[in-house]
Amino acid sequence: MAKVVTYLEMNSAEDLRPGTVVPDLLLRRVDGGLPLVRAINGQVGAPYGWRSAFRTDEEWQELTRLHPLRQYRFITLNDETVGVANLEPQPGGDVEITTFGLMPAFVGRGLGGHALTLTIRQAWDSAAVGSPTVRRVWLHTSSLDHPNALRNYQRRGLTVYRTEVEAE
Repeated sequence: MAKVVTYLEMNSAEDLRPGTVVPDLLLRRVDGGLPLVRAINGQVGAPYGWRSAFRTDEEWQELTRLHPLRQYRFITLNDETVGVANLEPQPGGDVEITTFGLMPAFVGRGLGGHALTLTIRQAWDSAAVGSPTVRRVWLHTSSLDHPNALRNYQRRGLTVYRTEVEAE
């Protein structure tokens, strides 16, 4: 079965269409080298077969070494970790949302729209690399991700700019 990878972008912070506010849902920046960060990323990604969900400690350490600008955040609700949102500023003013998702127990509870809103706002507020301001926020998703992922991204104002089909 082929996997469809969809790339989406937002070229202006004004294009953000916020999701329904969830009181007490926050983003909390954390150190990417902490074992808990790898564990939570694994819990979020395992149901969708994310490679990052199955990295060893050594592979995770190598990833954090190779991507020193990557920023790791937990999505929290009433101080309980419910998901992850990782960002990586890139040259030219782009910021990639490298990871976004909720832990399985919190999927389907109406948290994703607001969590993504907070993540996109944080991406726009990040320090740009090689540019005075962030000029674009982007991410990719695949047909193996949660069935509502693409719809959530588009509802927040991200637009498709490329689609690829990868053979499995």
